[in-house]
Amino acid sequence: MAREGVGHTIQATVLVHDAYLRLVGDADPGWNGRQHFFGAAAEAMRRILVERARRRARLKHGGGRQRVEMDDDCAVIEPPSDDVLAVDEAVRKLEAGDPRKGRIVNLRYFVGFTAEETAEALGLSLGTIEREWRFIKVWLQDELAHGGERPQGPVA
Repeated sequence: MAREGVGHTIQATVLVHDAYLRLVGDADPGWNGRQHFFGAAAEAMRRILVERARRRARLKHGGGRQRVEMDDDCAVIEPPSDDVLAVDEAVRKLEAGDPRKGRIVNLRYFVGFTAEETAEALGLSLGTIEREWRFIKVWLQDELAHGGERPQGPVA
C-alpha cells in the first residue's frame, strides 16, 4: 500500500480486513504455521488489489476516460490501474517458472514486508531473500518495460 499513489481510495486496514474475511470466513482454516498464513494472506491481498484495478479499468466504470490531475483539496483521484494489472501479469509469469519467487514478490510488494520479515515468514535465510529479490527486481523491471517481448538487436 505504501507504493500506491496519492489519493488511493482503499485503506490498508480495509485491505487487511477484506483479506482476513476471505481467508477465515466463518470457519477455522487450520493454518500450518506462519509461513502458510502469510502466504495465503499475501495472495488474498494481491487478488483484492487486482480485482479493484480491473474494476476501475472497465469502460463501464470510466476506464476509457482520460484522467485529469486536480488539487488535493478538490477531489480524490485514483491512480491508473494498469500498474497493478501489469505487475500481476508479470508475477504470474514469474510464479509459473519459480513459485518461491512469486511468494517473495507477494510478501515484499503486495504486503510490504521487509527482507527480514519475508525471510522469517518463508523460513529462508536473509541472504537468500536478498539475492532472490535483486534478481526479481531486475526481472520485473525488464518484464514491465518490454511486456514479455525483447527488442531485437543486430545479430553478432
